[in-house]
Amino acid sequence: MATQTPVTRTTVSMTTRDGTRLDADLYRPPGPGPFPVLLMRQPYGRAIASTVVYAHPRWYAAQGYIVIIQDVRGRGSSEGDFQLFASETNDGEDSIYWAAALPDSSGSVGMYGFSYQGMTQLYAASRSPEPLKALCPAMVAYDLYCDWAYEGGAFCLQASLAWAIQIAAETARIRGDATAYAALRAAALAPSQPPPGEERPSQPALLTQFAPESFYHDWVEQSSGDQAYWQSLVPNLTDVDLPMLHIGGWFDPYLRGTLNLYQRVASPDSPLQMQSPQHLWVGPWGHLPWGRRVGALDFGPAAVSPIDRLQVRWFDHFLKGEDRGLLGQQPVSLFEMGGNAWRSHPTWPTPAPQVYELFSNGFAALDEGAGELRQAAIAQPAIAQTAMIEDILVHDPWRPVPSLGGHAAWPNGPVERSAIEARSDVLTYSTAPLGAELTLAGAIALEVYCETEAPSFDLCAVLSELRPDGSSFHLSQGYLHIAPADKQSAGPYRIELQATCCTIPPGHGLRLSLSAACFPAYGVNPGTGQHPNVASQLEQQVITLRILSGSDRPSRLLLPQHLPVPRPSS
Repeated sequence: MATQTPVTRTTVSMTTRDGTRLDADLYRPPGPGPFPVLLMRQPYGRAIASTVVYAHPRWYAAQGYIVIIQDVRGRGSSEGDFQLFASETNDGEDSIYWAAALPDSSGSVGMYGFSYQGMTQLYAASRSPEPLKALCPAMVAYDLYCDWAYEGGAFCLQASLAWAIQIAAETARIRGDATAYAALRAAALAPSQPPPGEERPSQPALLTQFAPESFYHDWVEQSSGDQAYWQSLVPNLTDVDLPMLHIGGWFDPYLRGTLNLYQRVASPDSPLQMQSPQHLWVGPWGHLPWGRRVGALDFGPAAVSPIDRLQVRWFDHFLKGEDRGLLGQQPVSLFEMGGNAWRSHPTWPTPAPQVYELFSNGFAALDEGAGELRQAAIAQPAIAQTAMIEDILVHDPWRPVPSLGGHAAWPNGPVERSAIEARSDVLTYSTAPLGAELTLAGAIALEVYCETEAPSFDLCAVLSELRPDGSSFHLSQGYLHIAPADKQSAGPYRIELQATCCTIPPGHGLRLSLSAACFPAYGVNPGTGQHPNVASQLEQQVITLRILSGSDRPSRLLLPQHLPVPRPSS
């Protein structure tokens, strides 16, 4: 009995237009070929090949593809200096033409990868190289400012710093700088980020000393999204029209980037609208891994990642011309948490928002039962709140409200947060136990009226599922930095929360919690008018906020409420 020739791996190199050598691992499938090519360009050393979320390249090669995992410039064993995204457009275009001309290549190239590897796809595609036929960008930040580095004007401190330390440590390793590598590696393994004892937590001495060339310093200094630095990093997709399979996670910190990109290329009202198919899949995952257990919850066997098989179907269609039935399916697939199943939609859901108003007797910071969320459509005039009520929220920078779970803190995912909600510097507003199942799918926003004498402040909003035993688990979260120029007399201030798709069973409820900090996911607002990126801990002030609710100033939560989705019969 003949045995099949196994997938083979070889190391190959190419030279870019400026003479820089880029190295890659090439996995060739058995058989005579020709084969289409799958290309992943990444900065973490090509041996890892994003196997933290994807099947190994050998598996992809066994499906009939030449697979190339390439070290980007200045990473792994590739030559050149690594500068964040600076060379990915030219190098990506050069790599695609090189891959298409390899022996046994069919001339058709697809790209896959998540996070940085997702961004390299977009930069390469911006030149519309003819051999590039399809993309699978996962967990990307289309607009690097608002989709990655900053959220609601607030610097994403913990995630940005942790990644900068990782990149700097790898740079030190490549350079053979043992002292820098040891210090950065120790910081990466430390239980807290940023390191304690820093005068300015957003500007740690560690990076200043061992990575003065890090992109991180630019991110901290460029705190406004309209600056030329950020605009230059947005991939130019104006003349691009490629089929894309967009992949995200409900607890991924870059979900807003995935949705931003998808809506820009799929919406008929967008100037970037593409005629090629655009599909979107969003699972219940954080940034990594992509499995059934996320945070403290188990979302069942359906949450095990289908992405590898899905990507092969996508590439089979667009690179091999094999109809795998994908285009006959609805283009949007969302994992419904709670129902623990995938739901298909013809478009990204945009239901008219259901309004839940914030009600209180003024003790929402002290009594978890004092703050209420009442659905506006069913509020009775006889019990509707007409007088203005204020809840006092005192933020003490000595003990800022900690970040825990959700999409902004590490690790990502839903966690039990009732202990945080019991703090006196956290306001809570809860619905009564639901009498019927409630399904939410789409965008969430909070409009809140707030007064303070401080020249600047922050607001963090977390929406949770409140269970009958009193436990509370993340559904969504949002953050807003109100700079002096954005401050109003009372608002309303609008906080965009992370989109979601979930079903809340009868007997459970919803809880909204508000705080003025979420540290170290975001820097602590000093209360002086300075941006947290530049303020020292010595300058931080106590901030007193008055959260208003009432008929004249109705602070309200806007939810994408749907009728329950029928369950398939068993």
